Amino acid sequence: MDACTLQELLDTLGEPVLRVLTAPAGLAAPVSEVLLYDAGAPFPRSAPGALLLTVGARAGEAGLLARDAAAAGMAGLVVREKDGRPDTVAAAKAHGLALLAVDEDAAWHHVHLLLASAIASRPGPVGGGAGFGDLFALANAVAAAVGGATVIEDARQRILAYSTLPGQVVDEARRQGILGRQVPGSPENSEQYRVLFAAPGPVRLAALDGDELPRLAVAIRAGGETLGSLWVVDDGHIGADAEDALTRGASTAALLLLRARASEELSRHLTSDLLRRLLDGTADPASAAHRLGLAADTPVRVAAFALDGPVSAPDGEQTALRLLDLVRLHCAARYGRHACVLADGRVYALLPVTGERGGERHKRLAEDIVQRAGQALRVRVRAGLGEVVAGLVAVRGSRDDADLVLRVLGPDEDVAAVTEVRARVTLLRLRELLGAERALTAGAWREVLTYDAEHGTEYARTLVCWLDAGCDMARAAKLLAVHPNTCRYRLRQAQQHLGIDLDDPDERLVLWLQLRTLGGLRGGPADRG
Repeated sequence: MDACTLQELLDTLGEPVLRVLTAPAGLAAPVSEVLLYDAGAPFPRSAPGALLLTVGARAGEAGLLARDAAAAGMAGLVVREKDGRPDTVAAAKAHGLALLAVDEDAAWHHVHLLLASAIASRPGPVGGGAGFGDLFALANAVAAAVGGATVIEDARQRILAYSTLPGQVVDEARRQGILGRQVPGSPENSEQYRVLFAAPGPVRLAALDGDELPRLAVAIRAGGETLGSLWVVDDGHIGADAEDALTRGASTAALLLLRARASEELSRHLTSDLLRRLLDGTADPASAAHRLGLAADTPVRVAAFALDGPVSAPDGEQTALRLLDLVRLHCAARYGRHACVLADGRVYALLPVTGERGGERHKRLAEDIVQRAGQALRVRVRAGLGEVVAGLVAVRGSRDDADLVLRVLGPDEDVAAVTEVRARVTLLRLRELLGAERALTAGAWREVLTYDAEHGTEYARTLVCWLDAGCDMARAAKLLAVHPNTCRYRLRQAQQHLGIDLDDPDERLVLWLQLRTLGGLRGGPADRG
């Protein structure tokens, strides 16, 4: 992977988290790591590309720090806002170092974690995240120290890493677990995990059947939270200090899992923020495509999911977050790590079009999510699919489509693509556009409705049914559930009393549009009353 640059770091975190005071080498300068300054420790002789957090640096030390940092090949210094004085800026410029500022109230350990995670998960395709390579190295180290094949699992019994040392003894249960990356479920297994997670330290567990070997295991914990477990196959040759080695391994595993979690959460947050900016049109499509692991011209569409039921405010927020998790889970299962975000009370997912019939699969995915979310959340969920667009540059338009679909879904519809409800969407937009212009709201349609209200007539509904029927009198009468002569009489009366020229196609078109959009009328008996 190419090195992270200052520009990418700023794009990832940005203001107000991080602010550039000066960057004499430009924002394309590579950043490799983040270090904490320690006045009591020897200064690093070589740290190319590092950012140095000036923890506890005293006033007047800016020049010396900048000199030493430049000599070590560092990329820049990070100071608190209040320490970004002119002399500090001048010293950084003089030595060709970038000078970055963070909020003066920011905790240094938090800044260190944020920067380190941002550098580790720097752009690249979504899903690169923090890998588990360090966990595999740890599994090998524990296996060598303890003397048995080792597996590291998360709290859901998913296998994250395993040792690969030559000559290690394994059994079929381990092979099957590694192949499926999941420990097979069974009542016996569940009982062993119960014993393991209740124990304060390593436990020895008997073989579950004659083909398996015993295990030595320990829970991986941090701050009282169980993060997973560490297992070693006991073939009768593990070392006398195996339990101590396993305990040390669990402590290291906890740090690695916490680091991976922090990186994962940061990556998810950054991806969500990137999608939010794409949806409102403020993100650069080219750089966003790179960050999301897509080609710039990859066809995509936006799917919008919304709760459709009475939910109180606090419960609604929690339910919306659960809906976000469900959408993210299903999209990840279909497409790998994926861009989803909760915005304006709706969950949006960016769906790539893969293959010839990729667009058709989107509706099936949305239907599956809606069904499962409704069951899990006990609230009706509906979904709208925007237009398939040619690349991220047009994502905002697809999002607008998806929002409009949600607004026009009928009472018995849960999912629709914009192509399926195009006429309804167009009429909705026409109603909004017409209603926003005084000149477009004027016309005979108002006079017709006023006359009906004052005289108890049904000229407006008769006109709409007749126009909906393509000016076919018999079809219009059927829609009205009246005799064709009644329909014909009403139309003559409407023309006589209101001066409407129904022989003029332009007047018919405008009258129909205004009655349908601004008047909200539709043909048929359902509109009676």
